[in-house]
Amino acid sequence: MVSFVIQKLSQNNAEAIADEWKYQGVYEFYNMTSDPEDYEELMTPSLRKDNYFQVMKGNTLFGFFVIEKALDSDDIVDIGLGIKPELTGNGLGQAFLLEILDYIRKNISVKTVRLGVASFNERAKKVYEKAGFVQTKIYDQPTNGSVYEFVEMKKEL
Repeated sequence: MVSFVIQKLSQNNAEAIADEWKYQGVYEFYNMTSDPEDYEELMTPSLRKDNYFQVMKGNTLFGFFVIEKALDSDDIVDIGLGIKPELTGNGLGQAFLLEILDYIRKNISVKTVRLGVASFNERAKKVYEKAGFVQTKIYDQPTNGSVYEFVEMKKEL
């Protein structure tokens, strides 16, 4: 069993994610340096607020996630998440996601978790679907200096 520990995101780890995590190929899309707004939010404690968390596996930063109350419903939280580039593709995404969902269940009173994933990211969509997320709509999202197609997915808790 994989053992993860969830903590508030430290400034040092925020800087590591923003500046050092470099995905390859089509996944370069997820590099924080590709989107100035995301980069600034991650790097600035007052913009991160208490919404960002680090997920540790032993002494290693494995991943992070952000939780925000949805603007359109008190019963929904929107999440974003990421795994350290060199740790992706090793079959741990499901355990990572389930740990995050468990954290939300225990700490936030909501009925639904929602996320958006780039349409091309089949690997992530499979992980989300296996955890019980369902696709609810397709939409265009301005990001990284252009507009990209995303899939909205939801899971009832």
